[in-house]
Amino acid sequence: MLERHAQIGKALAIGAKIGFNTRRTTERMTAAILFAFASAALLGAGVVTSQLGLRTMEPLTGAAVAVPCFTLLFLLLSPILLAGEPIVWRGLPIFAAIGLFFPASLTLLAFASNRALGPVITSTLGNLAPLFSVALAVLLLHEPLRGLQLAGLVIAVIGAVIISVTRPRDLGHWRSWALLLPLAAALVRGVTPPLVKLGLEVWPSPLWACFIGYIMSSLVLLAVQRIRQGKFLADAPRSGLIWFAVTGIANGLATLTMFTAVRHGPITLVAPVIAVFPLVTVLLSKVVLNNAITVRILGGTVLTVAGVALVLAS
Repeated sequence: MLERHAQIGKALAIGAKIGFNTRRTTERMTAAILFAFASAALLGAGVVTSQLGLRTMEPLTGAAVAVPCFTLLFLLLSPILLAGEPIVWRGLPIFAAIGLFFPASLTLLAFASNRALGPVITSTLGNLAPLFSVALAVLLLHEPLRGLQLAGLVIAVIGAVIISVTRPRDLGHWRSWALLLPLAAALVRGVTPPLVKLGLEVWPSPLWACFIGYIMSSLVLLAVQRIRQGKFLADAPRSGLIWFAVTGIANGLATLTMFTAVRHGPITLVAPVIAVFPLVTVLLSKVVLNNAITVRILGGTVLTVAGVALVLAS
């Protein structure tokens, strides 16, 4: 009788543990989805505010304002934000190395691509980033990829491309060697989440990951600006400085929420959700810039939402 009671007690304990683990996993997945949507919203908003800034400033100068602006804000708030966040020195080289190319080199590649090919091809090929993220997550992190997830990802990317492409004739230069520029930018944006996730396994702090990365990127961009124009900050209108400061804060928060999302969930879930950021850009462009919403945009929106819904359902 006692042995039977012991077995029942053991079974109940195992069941409770399984239930706790299941609930904890569900909470982590929910957090990952929410942070990924927040990152997409902030990233989409940053695209619109940067367009306002580009009316008076060139992209590279704007980047040299935006990225250091968020870094400075983070530095001022660091006594509060980083309080109680332990330092793991083994993770420092990983986040520092990531900061050398993200977001710094991504900004420089986007600038060169815009100059060589224009914004349409740049943004269109930039939407391939989730494919790189998921592929690297499967190969490097051994994350499982279900058939519905893959289908949803492809549909979401196709929808984002349809939203970005304005006119078929804008794609006439796709065979140019300069296509390497936006493809490299998409690659940088795509490989960053899996690499960050590897770093977070060593040092599980999205706050420190973002802070260290932005410090390194700020140094890179300010150095390039110094070499290019002979001074760290070029003379610019106040409106341009304000809009790029807002853009820097939006993009910085997008990066922080993305890092937090990959901390809580798999890349195969997070990357397709973040890929919906063109939807936010379209909606805000309609409100702020008074851009028209066409049938093409509506069709791309439906595909993107359907693709993300498939990913979440799987």
